[in-house]
Amino acid sequence: MHFIEWYPRGYGVGFKIKRKILETKSEFQKLELYETEGFGKLLVLDGTVQLVEIGEESYHEPLVHPVMLAHPEPKKVLVIGGGDGGTIREVLKHKSVEKAVMVEIDGVVVDISMNHLGIDGGLLKRLLEGKEPRGELIIGDGVAYMKNSKEKFDVIIVDSTDPVGAAKLLFSEEFYRNAYNALGERGIYITQAGSVYLFTDELLDAYKNMRKVFDKVYYFSFPVIGYASPWSFLVGIKGDMDFKKVDLERAKELDLKYYDPERHETLFQMPKYVRELLEGSCC
Repeated sequence: MHFIEWYPRGYGVGFKIKRKILETKSEFQKLELYETEGFGKLLVLDGTVQLVEIGEESYHEPLVHPVMLAHPEPKKVLVIGGGDGGTIREVLKHKSVEKAVMVEIDGVVVDISMNHLGIDGGLLKRLLEGKEPRGELIIGDGVAYMKNSKEKFDVIIVDSTDPVGAAKLLFSEEFYRNAYNALGERGIYITQAGSVYLFTDELLDAYKNMRKVFDKVYYFSFPVIGYASPWSFLVGIKGDMDFKKVDLERAKELDLKYYDPERHETLFQMPKYVRELLEGSCC
């Protein structure tokens, strides 16, 4: 038995499957959980791979730690999406964090991740029960929450599905303006932005929209297990921070497997033609 996620132009990423653990539908999407031969459990939403249990840090670490270490003192963090718990798990590894709010629209994703996946190490249950003093989990619309929030955040992390279909709203100029407004005087925003090779147009569109809003925008890529790598990420800066530099002293406190703060500069390697497209794009 196999599971294959098909990308544009007939490109697929596949896994050998031992068994299907569950399949269900929520108000928002179809959810599947499989046991793979070599990568533990596989979480699939609407036919797209969200993560594999063995190797999920190859996504969550570059999504979280580069921006956290680039900010001089990230105390308040907002996570939009991330129902599997991996992103907020990584956020709370930082001792400077006083409050981390996670807003996930689909409670079924949280339930399945909490009861059947388990990469959160019990964190999701503690959040739901109000037993995590530095964290809060809200089941609701993250877009509306961010737009209406009176609170200002140091870091905003959007852990969403791919920049196609309904998720395109999360890559719009309006959404980025709301994010910019929800940041403090100095803040950092990050989002995943899809496959460098197969979602190049979507990456370019998101980059252009971010450049209209943020004081500075960076792009980088990382090889993510289970995705059509290299995978792209976009970072928006509000204020005078330099994303090319990270705090290596704080990094020593972290237990990391994939993202290497001492080689932070390697994040910015991008295929030549993609870099030229990005640098040649205008607002």
